[in-house]
This record gives sequence, C-alpha cells and structure tokens, in this order.
Amino acid sequence: MIKKMFLGLALGFFAISCSSDDDATVAISNLDVNLNGLENLGADFVYEGWIIVNGSPVSTGTFTVNDAGALSRTSFSVNSDQLAAATTFVLSIEPTVDPDPAPAATKLLAGDFSGNTAAVGLDPVTSSGNFDNASGVFFLRTPTDELAGSGNNGNDQYGVWYGTPGMPPTSGLNLPPLADGWKYEGWVVVDGVGPLTTGTFTTFGAVDEFNDFSGAENTVGPPVPGEDFFRNAPAGFTFPLDVRGRTVVISVEPSPDNSPAPFLLKPLVGTAGNDTAPATNNFNLNASSFPTGTIVR
Repeated sequence: MIKKMFLGLALGFFAISCSSDDDATVAISNLDVNLNGLENLGADFVYEGWIIVNGSPVSTGTFTVNDAGALSRTSFSVNSDQLAAATTFVLSIEPTVDPDPAPAATKLLAGDFSGNTAAVGLDPVTSSGNFDNASGVFFLRTPTDELAGSGNNGNDQYGVWYGTPGMPPTSGLNLPPLADGWKYEGWVVVDGVGPLTTGTFTTFGAVDEFNDFSGAENTVGPPVPGEDFFRNAPAGFTFPLDVRGRTVVISVEPSPDNSPAPFLLKPLVGTAGNDTAPATNNFNLNASSFPTGTIVR
C-alpha cells in the first residue's frame, strides 16, 4: 500500500514537472493598447480585449478606466503564436464578475491588423452602416396630456419627440441599426442638474420603452421616440419641464446598461429652439464622442 502511495505521488510530481516544463516553452509577447475617449464603467463592468485567431476569440485581458480616462493597464502579455496569427482586435464590455468565458454582445471597438497595428473603430456597435452621416430632427409637442378629440392645449414646450410633426408624426432620425447589445436613448440636459432620459429605443418609427414622465398613467405617445415631462420628476428636477433652449442628445447605450447616466457614445446633439411644432430642430453629428486608438503587437 505504501509503495502504491509513493508511486502515485511520484507520478503526480512527474506530471506536474512535465506540465511546468511545457508551460516554460510557451513564448509570450506584448500587446499594447493605445485608446482615447473611454470612460469609467463603474464597479460592475470592465473592458476586455480579444484577438481573433482562426476565427475564434482569445482574451488578452481586462482593464478599467478612471474618471480622467486613463487606462489601468496598457500592455498585456499574450501567447506569441496566437498574437502573430491574430487577424482582428475587439474590445468588449464585460461584467466584473463574469461567469461566461466568451465575449459579451456589447462589443465597442474593433479593427483588423495591418502588419503589427490595428486601428480600431465602432464597427461592432452597428449591424450595418456607420455614424458618418448621422443626422436627425426633433420637435416640441405634448400629446400625452391632451384628451382624445380635444385640440392642442398650448403647452407644447414641455415635451420633445424625435421625428417630423404630422398626423401621425414620422421618424426623423438618420442613424444606423444597432447590433445586439446596444440601444439608443434620448436625453434632455438640464444645466446644473444633469441629463434626463426620454427612454431607450431600437426602432425609429415606433414608441420607445419609457413613458414614466408622460401626461397620464399608461399614456402611449405618438409613433416616434420621445417624452413629455409632467409627472414623476426625479430628485433635483422640476416638472413640467420647459425643453426650450436645452440640449437634446441621442446616445448609444450598452444593454445591459452600466449606468443610469448617458454612455460615452453620443452620435447626435442638438439645441431646442423657442418654437414648438410644427417647427423642427436639427440634430448635429457629434463625432468627438467616439473613442479612437490603435493596437500594436
């Protein structure tokens, strides 16, 4: 029995020694991540890099970003053979405690290697197209506090809707469809208080997923995203909220979302004028909100 025990221990030690020798022969190379424009994801989420090797993702490691936009790590040790064979780099947003070894659907940046460098962009955020020609219009109107069959009650400065006025209104957003893991969200910015959501959406010609501020319980607005501001004002805000002169934003949000505040991607920004519907206001492309960078192997 003792001989068998010693024999088992010896075989186990031999297996460990062989494994250690094998591991020691694996060559390691550095992958340098040079990214600008990322933001702090909070305690529950991290960024994770991936290289695509023979069509499959291989993690290069996780990192966080502080409030100043500085990365916690910029250099990562990667298997040399895998790194040399990599065709693409992808950056995703992952839960801090992540039971799934595969990349999440929220892929933020990607780029193909050309030689030893990959310039990354927002290709994985959209299912087709890009934000190069993003544009749109919005109008001020408050349809959710009007009784059916009644006329306009003259308080249209308290609501904002993303589209072109009409009976019914039609979509006025020129934005690409989003990939899985992302949603659009509208915001009105109140100086000194902060941004106020108008709801998330993925379809431009239908109601969005939020109506908590509307004029009446369970009121459904027109068939475009937007919101009236009459009830359930969050702390710090006063309703009814006059939208005139305020900044209006369309952001792209991770789903699931890492924060109740707007995410870093804000493709459209505009300022509400003094005229209510049928007047419209223009959104402008806000490319300065898009992160950029290069990956070097």
